[in-house]
Amino acid sequence: MAKKIHEIRDPIHVFVRLNSDERKVLDSRPFQRLRHIHQLALTSLVYPAATHKRFEHSLGVMELAGRVFDVVTYKDSVSDPIRRSIPEIDDDDSLRYWRRVLRMAALCHDTGHLPFSHAAEKELLPADWNHERLTREIILSPEMKAIWEGMTPPLRPLDVVKLAVGPREATDLTFTTWEDILAEIIVGDAFGVDRMDYLLRDSHHTGVAYGRFDHFRLIDTLRILPPPSTADGGAATEPALGVEEGGVHSAEALMLARYFMYTQVYFHAHRRVYDIHLKDFLAAWLDGGKFPTDLEKHLCGTDNEVYVGLLDAARDPTKPGHEAARRIVEHQHFKVLYERNPDDVAKDPEAGRAVFEAAAVAFGAESVRHDRIPPKGEAVGDFPVLMKDGRIASAVALSDVLRNLPVLSVDFVFVAPEKWKDAEAWLRDKRASLIQKKETQ
Repeated sequence: MAKKIHEIRDPIHVFVRLNSDERKVLDSRPFQRLRHIHQLALTSLVYPAATHKRFEHSLGVMELAGRVFDVVTYKDSVSDPIRRSIPEIDDDDSLRYWRRVLRMAALCHDTGHLPFSHAAEKELLPADWNHERLTREIILSPEMKAIWEGMTPPLRPLDVVKLAVGPREATDLTFTTWEDILAEIIVGDAFGVDRMDYLLRDSHHTGVAYGRFDHFRLIDTLRILPPPSTADGGAATEPALGVEEGGVHSAEALMLARYFMYTQVYFHAHRRVYDIHLKDFLAAWLDGGKFPTDLEKHLCGTDNEVYVGLLDAARDPTKPGHEAARRIVEHQHFKVLYERNPDDVAKDPEAGRAVFEAAAVAFGAESVRHDRIPPKGEAVGDFPVLMKDGRIASAVALSDVLRNLPVLSVDFVFVAPEKWKDAEAWLRDKRASLIQKKETQ
């Protein structure tokens, strides 16, 4: 008897289908918890409609992962060299198994997220912990193992872990070429469907058009390809996700969408400073100033409990984290005193730090905050492109857009609003002496 198909409406992908086995994962405690974790933390204080949750994002990632899998494993789209290096592609039973693993890994890839997602993860988890490690612990938990083992066919929990977090996070596990490619479908830098979904979804909910791109065209042109020839004329051996030549413009649009969404939404100054206030509050409010890594405590922690704590602390000056909570609840966030300027960076790449350190002395450390994300190498990694003549080219060599895409960087100094006017006048007077050529310091 065919398993019952459940349909779930989704504003981005119209609807998502799950069979009864997959529905058990959807109904599990770890996944249902995502109904109460905001995708973009406190961004709704800047973009009021950005109230969407990790729950619907994970459904979208699962749906897109299944679409990509079907395209890249379609028999007529796979070359003979790829078949020889990835024998699983010609095994129908293996394909059915791994398609299910991929969808379930996509569904669970965010279950380890803390309240308010990324807002305070690095500072407020113990050393060597992150949301990917929590995701892994959840997938391997007794509750989820029982679900994996009850599926037809049963899924191996470690297979789900590998695809959900990828080789960069699961460094102790050995990945086959096939598993590398499947993990890349979810968490890959170039074509990871996690990124595709959050760009489309965040753009939809914030009302910012920059995050849109033709994901249908992009997915239709994805292929498993050998890498381009190396500079010395040799050929690398490990295949990876790439695109047909006709999909290059869609790939460029994805990378541009990412760049613009970061500059317009994710790195918006007010959005960033609300994250800082939230971290300040949580550091004072949480036991020991850290989120718990015990799974039961993790599953009981959502945005709802933090909101209750925020409101309570904002109203009572004696409660831990009162000042940060009050600034969030009353929308009295710190204001921008300084932001990255190319002329300043040419003199001193750490100009923001110089301003921050001097401002902290002038106005008090409690009234000044520094938010710094340095440029991180290349804006986008390379990927193979299947040309019309059958040769494999480098996307970065082929595309001026990808080759010249700017890197992302943040350098803000914020000051308490009640001191902002004095601080502005102070900075106008002190800027030249604070930001000098490195050689003269």
